[in-house]
Amino acid sequence: MKKFVGYKAHVSMDESSIVTSVNVLHGNESESTDLPKLLRKDKSIGVEGSALTADSLYDSAKNREFIHKLGLKAYISPRREERDKESFVYDPKEDLIVCSYGNIAVSGRCRQENGTLYNFNPKICRDCINKCKWYKIDRCRLFVSDDLKLRASDRDKFYNEALKKRKGIERKFGKVKKWHGLRRARYRGKWRVTIQLLMTFIVVNIKRMVNILIRKVLKESLIVVDSL
Repeated sequence: MKKFVGYKAHVSMDESSIVTSVNVLHGNESESTDLPKLLRKDKSIGVEGSALTADSLYDSAKNREFIHKLGLKAYISPRREERDKESFVYDPKEDLIVCSYGNIAVSGRCRQENGTLYNFNPKICRDCINKCKWYKIDRCRLFVSDDLKLRASDRDKFYNEALKKRKGIERKFGKVKKWHGLRRARYRGKWRVTIQLLMTFIVVNIKRMVNILIRKVLKESLIVVDSL
């Protein structure tokens, strides 16, 4: 409830725990809206990948659309869990919805503002109408927003594994706070804090590279000892 002068370190990191890009934001700026800028910076220096993972703060239609334009999958934790609990599957190629009980919406679909209304055949839904939340009187239908379609199309077999790897960046923040004094800004002014962040993550990256090199050397120079 108190006012303070603060900054945010907005960071992207690759799968080997090397920090690739850093942006400095004021304390009242949103990281979510800064994501395209951070990804453009990654692209400008040649950082490539097949997917991006982030927490639920970045769960928005604009971010997902931008990530898809870059040719990446968006493995982002859902901000709204109401529909995810239904665990439906969306096929973007056929534009089909499969409900959590295995039924396909084959009775037609109707395009509406910011989404599509999918209709299920009531005859094939009779066995599960007592437990289905979509069934209303004599119809079973589901409105799926465009944002929800993008999210559902990203839920492939690598989704859960990617969310686990996302936690690696939290550990990186923990290290720079504990061992490199990044819990507080040393100076006032955005450009001064930028220098502090860049110097800090350069050191952290060098340490990480040395660790990777040492592990590689030890792996290659493996000595096997045995006795009879």
